[in-house]
Amino acid sequence: MTGKPTDRTRGPKLLSGGNPQIPKADGDAPVQDYIAAMPGWKSTIGRQLDALVVKLVPDVRKAVRWNCPFYGIEGRGWFLSLYCFTKYVKLTFHNGASLDPPPPIDSKHPAVRYFKILEGELLDEALLASWIKQAAALPGEQCF
Repeated sequence: MTGKPTDRTRGPKLLSGGNPQIPKADGDAPVQDYIAAMPGWKSTIGRQLDALVVKLVPDVRKAVRWNCPFYGIEGRGWFLSLYCFTKYVKLTFHNGASLDPPPPIDSKHPAVRYFKILEGELLDEALLASWIKQAAALPGEQCF
């Protein structure tokens, strides 16, 4: 034995920007694996966002797809996903153009809007709660 860490002891591989590489899977467990693997301050943001979604949308469906946690409603699609970048965590509201007010960042997809959370920023939980509740009530993305 060489003493080198194995893949199991190292945890998930971090892709460019520090986004955890988590296998595609349904349920809370892979989402929690993703959140635990988010580097540094991003993991705290991930835990806060996940707890807020669960509190506001008790029947939320969770999955990891394309190395991102997705949140949705069974039969209605996905309303939110998140992704780690080097300097921020990006929230994707899949029908965000319909939210009031809409998240500030446009997408090449007309319905999609983004919101970035930077290190050291306090979460505006009231605004995020409003967006999450609105987004969960709308038809979501049926991408898979």
